[in-house]
Amino acid sequence: MVTVSLCMIVKNEEAVLARCLDSMAGLMDEIIIVDTGSTDRTREIASEYTDKIFEFAWTDDFSAARNYAFSKASMEYIYSADADEVLDCENREKFRILKETLLPEIEIVQMKYANQLQYRTVYNFDEEYRPKLFKRLREFVWEAPVHETVRLEPVVFDSDITVIHMAQGNHARRDLKNFEKHVREGYRLPKRLHDLYARELMLAGEREDFENAWEYFRAAVEDDGRDSEEIAESCCVVARYARLANDVVCFFKYAMKVVAEKACSEICWELGKFYEDGGDWAEATVWYYNAVYETEPLLDLHTGGKLGLEGLIRCYGALGSEEQACAYRAELEKLEGRTPKQSEGTDAYIDKQGE
Repeated sequence: MVTVSLCMIVKNEEAVLARCLDSMAGLMDEIIIVDTGSTDRTREIASEYTDKIFEFAWTDDFSAARNYAFSKASMEYIYSADADEVLDCENREKFRILKETLLPEIEIVQMKYANQLQYRTVYNFDEEYRPKLFKRLREFVWEAPVHETVRLEPVVFDSDITVIHMAQGNHARRDLKNFEKHVREGYRLPKRLHDLYARELMLAGEREDFENAWEYFRAAVEDDGRDSEEIAESCCVVARYARLANDVVCFFKYAMKVVAEKACSEICWELGKFYEDGGDWAEATVWYYNAVYETEPLLDLHTGGKLGLEGLIRCYGALGSEEQACAYRAELEKLEGRTPKQSEGTDAYIDKQGE
């Protein structure tokens, strides 16, 4: 059986830390808690489970804190967890079996991360695989019978273990402020973080967040080092900002850049919202329809589904076309898994996106 170090970074987690640690009790051979500045009972609670509690001065760098936590581990594998995660009884048993059967050549175990749509942040899907268990010391191995080379890619195993994310709230404010700080200091976001920043803005950003971010994304549009997807993401962010700021020239400049290349649901939704806000409901229906049925989402899955359908319902209601509004209401109910008797009137579909 392999041994596992649990490594966590925490700050003010008194409401959830015991729940997390209770769910993992008996599975972990070592518990490492790194506190980044708690002012509540977090450290006191942690001390009930381990004496390996360390302080780390917060530097707005999650990687630095996690690397420090990993450096304190001594077991064969490291399990990385957040305080708002839980393993239920079924998945505790799966984890126990995994410890007994894990092959020594496996270096990373991925687990399903579930319950992500409870809060509207950077996730469009409720469940996805994430790397959670890591071999602490990597063994370099030669492979191939001829022209041999050292294996560089890690051996990854996709397990059937599900980690349940039970967040106490939305972390969008924290994450967006962190992004703002780093780009303001001149950090050029790599592709993965560029996507996540744009995604979090489109899913959870408020007007202030767009005001703080739009210059960075406008510069990214002109960055020769960005690929077409990153440029489209940047245009979506700038177009959203321009619509909120009532800058019509800027709005159409960046919206049309995307339409000319390959329209996406986000831009079509923005155009629909622009025309709806201006009272041109007929034109708005054209773009909402395109958002739902003719294009694919780039950042926000909901623009090509729930949000687009809600726009169609509102606009056809405003046009007096109740038959059309009812048809799209039925589509929305189908999408949400609701039955017709649960439907609400057109006025109930209040759009909160981008307000």
